Amino acid sequence: MQHAEWQRILRTGLKPRQQEHIEWDQKTRLFQVFEATVLPGLLQTAEYARARFAEGIRRLKLPNDINEAVAARVRRQEILYRTDKRFHFVLTEAALRFRLCPTDVMLGQLDRLISFSQLPNVRLGIVGFETQYATSPWHGFWIYDNERVLVETFSAALDLRQPQEIELYGNAFETARGSRQLRA
Repeated sequence: MQHAEWQRILRTGLKPRQQEHIEWDQKTRLFQVFEATVLPGLLQTAEYARARFAEGIRRLKLPNDINEAVAARVRRQEILYRTDKRFHFVLTEAALRFRLCPTDVMLGQLDRLISFSQLPNVRLGIVGFETQYATSPWHGFWIYDNERVLVETFSAALDLRQPQEIELYGNAFETARGSRQLRA
């Protein structure tokens, strides 16, 4: 496991982290993503991404390279159109309803989710409020090709690569995926 504090990771700004994600994205063929509170970066509109980055800049007192970070995040979305890649996103209904940006930004974001969900290599599942969870949705995580798991917390990023950790998160994803969904 690699534990890296945000202050260290983002000391030169947000854009370099987005560049790291682009490198991971290029190598990965299967993305399995669970998010309980926010929408995944690969699915974010520029306006939603700006709101997310602005929060991080404020909370962590980071250098403000928000325009470059937003542009890099939006560029990352080109990978969604590559048919040799598969994406499976599972979100909670709460992630769609939390007021993390202005209403007009969220409406545009919801429209973007619908558009991306129509791509042949993208699956989007929504776990509704009425769902009885078998596994608590403690936090979001990304599984890359069943080889690594990325978990982001308030203070740090965890890069998990031990087989037993990957299996644990894989099982949590399968449990969430098996919950009632709008589209799976």
